[in-house]
Amino acid sequence: MDDSPRRSILAPRHDAVGATMVAFAGWQLPLRFAGTLAEHDAVREHVGMFDVSHLGVVRVTGAHADAAVAAAFTNDAAALEVGASQYTLCCDEAGGIVDDLIVYRLGPEEFVAIPNAANTAAVRGTLEDAVAGRVTGDGVLEARIDDETGRWAIIAVQGPHAASVIDRVVLGLDDADTEVVRTADVPYLGVLGLELDDETALLARTGYTAEPGVELVVPASVADDVWDRLLDAGVPPCGLGARDTLRLEMGYPLHGNDLSRAVDPYMARLGWAVKLDRGTFRGREALVALRAAGPQRRLWGLRGADRRPLRDGLPVLPDGSEPGTAPVGVVTSGGYSPTAGVGIGLALLDAAVAPGDHLAVDVRGRLVDVEVVRPPFVDRDPRG
Repeated sequence: MDDSPRRSILAPRHDAVGATMVAFAGWQLPLRFAGTLAEHDAVREHVGMFDVSHLGVVRVTGAHADAAVAAAFTNDAAALEVGASQYTLCCDEAGGIVDDLIVYRLGPEEFVAIPNAANTAAVRGTLEDAVAGRVTGDGVLEARIDDETGRWAIIAVQGPHAASVIDRVVLGLDDADTEVVRTADVPYLGVLGLELDDETALLARTGYTAEPGVELVVPASVADDVWDRLLDAGVPPCGLGARDTLRLEMGYPLHGNDLSRAVDPYMARLGWAVKLDRGTFRGREALVALRAAGPQRRLWGLRGADRRPLRDGLPVLPDGSEPGTAPVGVVTSGGYSPTAGVGIGLALLDAAVAPGDHLAVDVRGRLVDVEVVRPPFVDRDPRG
């Protein structure tokens, strides 16, 4: 069996410009092009684009598509209007987080779920279980699950100038085109179908950077052309390194670090994405009990006093401790914030800890002072 990493449709484009490639979630992906700091700044100040084609694409269609999605995920995607999306969780029967993802409603009987690469099979399996009636016990639903991962390229164009770039370069609009739908007309979390070179694509007002922007889901046949047009227009390609620093500055959790089956939504402070006041869905009974009991640990932000980056896996100690003191938590994601100019991180901390508390991170025997904060670490609004 070939266990080598999968390659994006756009991988030859990355090879051609000498991108640094790494293995991630079973894929070979660009870590950086010009450099992580430069790419981070481009997105915060102007615009940049990411190849995130490793994300899954799972389509749910049929008369009971809404019921299948409702049974598989914690939020209430069945209540979405056509052309809208929402953040949701896929949990196991114990309430652990299998994945966090975005679900888009494309029609009365059509949804697309975009799971994280490593969790696509698990999300697809949960949907298939829902259709087969194994989640609700209500019998087989009339719905079809199609895993279309790899048939599409997903290009995230993010930054303050993203909308104008998409209008000009992808949609082919100019300032005189006033009677057509422009990117800014699509509401935050909205999704719009469009034609690109006679192929159907999606333009979604979503992203993982907290800057205004879009994620383009385009067929393989037009992916190179869309990427090249953006590149020719001066949009710099950005890699996983910048994507991670951008998402961390906003406190967006990363599955595999901050989220896992060992973490439930209430530990992760994602209870707002769990709608218990509706029908049965996977993990609901466990989540009712977990909410009632309250979490023993919660995911908070840590802000350092200087530029020293925080790193995942480091123990978090009470303020004034000596190295080796029993920890009150652990850093789950960490790094340096280019925008704030300090070390930052996310950490699972004992429930008694709250924002405003001062703690210490044990960095190989050296204690680094940190303050517990409620993310984000920088002031940004993805709605534009």
